Amino acid sequence: MFGERLELAERFVAILADTGVSHGLIGPREVPRLWERHVLNCAVIQDAFPDGARVVDVGSGAGLPGVALAIARPDLDMHLVEPMLRRTTWLDAVVTELGLSGVTVHRGRAEELAGTVEAPWVTARAVARLDKLARWCVPLLSPGGTVVAMKGRSAAEELEEDRRALARLGLATAVVSEHGAEVLEEPVLTVDLTFGPTRSSTRGGRTTTGRRSGKGPRRGASGPGTSGPGPTSV
Repeated sequence: MFGERLELAERFVAILADTGVSHGLIGPREVPRLWERHVLNCAVIQDAFPDGARVVDVGSGAGLPGVALAIARPDLDMHLVEPMLRRTTWLDAVVTELGLSGVTVHRGRAEELAGTVEAPWVTARAVARLDKLARWCVPLLSPGGTVVAMKGRSAAEELEEDRRALARLGLATAVVSEHGAEVLEEPVLTVDLTFGPTRSSTRGGRTTTGRRSGKGPRRGASGPGTSGPGPTSV
């Protein structure tokens, strides 16, 4: 999963077990299962993103999944969004200590960063239900972008329950994807929500549901980034 960057992943786990606990980002009881339940659990969703993709991690907290993804996929342009100062200070220190040049930390709520941070891909882990999460994430998406929401066993059920609310936000397609079956006892599920160009429309678009495996080649590579006044995007 981490290849030649395994040592970086080990250092990240050591940081989580140390200052991650003392700063209240990780519970002491989670330390024995940091690898499987947290770091590896997050890294396996790397196959959801194309080569060189710009990805925003909303509510990054302890850098999960953002830092784990950045270690496993140094090609990603990763942006960590977190509103709490003590957490962003910790994240900045971790990024510096691990030498993760492709990671940028943003302090603020997702809704406050709309118009400043924009990407074709947004991800989040255990932040909120899909309807609320989408309201926070969609303003950060480039037109036609996708939210990759990490969810538990009830992913498909939650998607069905929140379908109408998601449709009002301009949902185009929705798929439950499976990741990491080859390395984890229980695969990780994500709900992949793609929103159409008219994502602010009150009339929802077509939605499709199902389950697909996250295994296989990455989706088409993203183009070069742009920078300047206003939102930055790929």
